[in-house]
Amino acid sequence: MSTTQAQPKQGELPEQTGPFAWLRSLGPQGRRAFGGAFGGYALDSYDYFTLPLSMVAISAYFSLDNGQTGLLTTVTLVVSAIGGALAGVLADRIGRVKALMITVITYAVFTVLCGFAPNYETLLVFRALQGLGFGGEWAVGAILVAEYATAKHRGRTLGAVQSAWAAGWALAVLVYTLVFHFLDADTAWRVMFWTGALPALLVVYVRRNVSDAPEAAEQRRTSSERGSFSAVFKKDLLRTTLFATLLSTGVQGGYYTLATWVPTYLKTERGLTVVGTGGYLAFLISGAFIGYLTGGYLTDRIGRKNNITLFAALSAAGIVAYTTIPSGANGLLLVLGFPLGFCMSAIFSGFGSYLSELYPTAVRGTGQGLTYNSGRAVGAFLPTVVGFLSDSWGVGGALVLGAAGYGLAVLALAGLPETRGRELV
Repeated sequence: MSTTQAQPKQGELPEQTGPFAWLRSLGPQGRRAFGGAFGGYALDSYDYFTLPLSMVAISAYFSLDNGQTGLLTTVTLVVSAIGGALAGVLADRIGRVKALMITVITYAVFTVLCGFAPNYETLLVFRALQGLGFGGEWAVGAILVAEYATAKHRGRTLGAVQSAWAAGWALAVLVYTLVFHFLDADTAWRVMFWTGALPALLVVYVRRNVSDAPEAAEQRRTSSERGSFSAVFKKDLLRTTLFATLLSTGVQGGYYTLATWVPTYLKTERGLTVVGTGGYLAFLISGAFIGYLTGGYLTDRIGRKNNITLFAALSAAGIVAYTTIPSGANGLLLVLGFPLGFCMSAIFSGFGSYLSELYPTAVRGTGQGLTYNSGRAVGAFLPTVVGFLSDSWGVGGALVLGAAGYGLAVLALAGLPETRGRELV
């Protein structure tokens, strides 16, 4: 598949300039789709972080060791691979919007049920089922918006969608700080899960206001190829699928290691209070939000592969620096939280556009859903490895393993093409 330069579409205003040209170029329907995808991903993030933020309380409540605690995250991410792959096929068969609503309802219902878990085993099952919806939402929402976006602005547009993750993370930290401040820990972790019902409101908006991109929907309907797993393993797409999966494995292995264990690291090895941990995470999340937007801009300017390579190297260096700060230098820990959040998020900004551009319309959902979420599932074993190793290495020492994931991501890029400027329809 060759890369072609973008051509203006009918009704598009390519001469538009300024920081929000990407948003104006979407048109009214595209902006509504952007709102639905942004909200879905923000609430997806919120529901995900109810677990990492509550892990210390859950561990104490059920008397878990670090390995069992890490398994809660791993099972979520492993099952999310199944959910993401199925959602991708579903998006190619019934449409992006319908698939998006199904994923949001799924992760909301099972997040709430986690709050009612009477024992560790039940919580593990509910959290796994939450992963079905969690895994599918991003892939479906990203494709929905990508098919409205112009080639010129697709990186920035999908980077803005990706920034919703930081918004949802910030909301989760805010609610966590309040809930754990006013309630005892044994009750607070359950309340955190119950607030995961919020996404139900988004489904109402999506159903009433959002539709698939007309040109892409028509192209999908008239294609002889329908979404199926076998389609993305055919000779012309096999190489792309394998290397895209390795890319996702490396980046997400590094990211989820940090996202899962940093709150525990700050409490157990840095001795921070609940409010103190929230303050440190605020710097990390602020960096993440700006990183998503900056990465989206750079992926359009310097290309998809260069953007990923740049921030993979910086993220790996950031992990090492963050976890080797001497004891007592918590002020420096605070300062480094911002660039760490910036780098490990900027690397994701190009994913939505890059994976969308690697596959033809008829199997775009399947390809993106499978590669992104298979990478998430394999990379998810890193948090569990960190959990087991932390008993002997300490959480800070084990976290350095996350840097290895970013090295794998850079190697995987050697097998993939550059797609900047490629039209989707």
